[in-house]
Amino acid sequence: MKIAWIGIGRMGLPMVERLLTAGHAVTVWNRTRAKAEPLVARGATLVDRPSELANADVVFIMVSTGKDLEAVCFGADGVATAATRPRIVVDCSSIGLEESARLRAKLDAAGIAYLAAPVSGNGKCVVAGKLSAVVSGPRAAFDEVVGLIETFAVRGASYVGEGELARICKIAHNVMLGVVIENLMEITLLAQKAGVPRHAFLKFMNDSVMGSIFTRYKTPALVNLDWTTTFTPALLRKDLDLGLQAARELGVPMPVTTAAREVLQMHFGLAARQPDPAAYIGLDFAAMLETMADMAGVTLASENTAVPTGLES
Repeated sequence: MKIAWIGIGRMGLPMVERLLTAGHAVTVWNRTRAKAEPLVARGATLVDRPSELANADVVFIMVSTGKDLEAVCFGADGVATAATRPRIVVDCSSIGLEESARLRAKLDAAGIAYLAAPVSGNGKCVVAGKLSAVVSGPRAAFDEVVGLIETFAVRGASYVGEGELARICKIAHNVMLGVVIENLMEITLLAQKAGVPRHAFLKFMNDSVMGSIFTRYKTPALVNLDWTTTFTPALLRKDLDLGLQAARELGVPMPVTTAAREVLQMHFGLAARQPDPAAYIGLDFAAMLETMADMAGVTLASENTAVPTGLES
């Protein structure tokens, strides 16, 4: 199959690298060309516009928003606007259900099979082989490309049905992410205020039945106050809002999610009081620990302790 990829960011870069390492030829496009150029040394072919990917059998896309996805498909020089069009588009981005449904209708009209395939994990998870994917759309298209998806989503690609069902699964996934990280921060601060070092408490939690890949790879951030961005508070707030909107439409009560969303909003209030609010709110969502520590009357300091991420090979 002729494979193309649009979007070479924190996620797209290591995902393409996995395809190249597996021996696949991949042609790539990125809005900022310099970010994609390192892949050329790995064997990728770099083009100047998305329309140059139109002769591919399958085009994978990993972009930031639904508007970005619409643009690379149907904007100027969009991959779906050329006379020759790809057979399958696989979108790994995290976008809303309505945005995805609108794009699906346009791609269907253009004769292109569309798979929604959002992923679970960050760039470090891709490198460590811990990424997974959830997929919805035409079953025949999924069967054709599942091997490619599982090249970068090593933990597996779960097919959940037609239409936008993968989108609701990813929204539910990120709702749980928000609730889990907040509760993990609450209990970590509880233990710290009682006198337990954060690294010691989190080691106990990670070694227990409650530990997970997620709690382990966020532990270094909570222990050493490292807010290097993997996922921003704004993106988390967007996903919590999408989850609550879906809950209202489907009549599902989500009181815990509602509470988590309000605590996250408090973090935006803390950011507004910083010397550079935009830079602060652009830090990793784990920085919410500072907001919660402030409410708990806990003084934070890095423990300067090396702790495993759970992603080590």
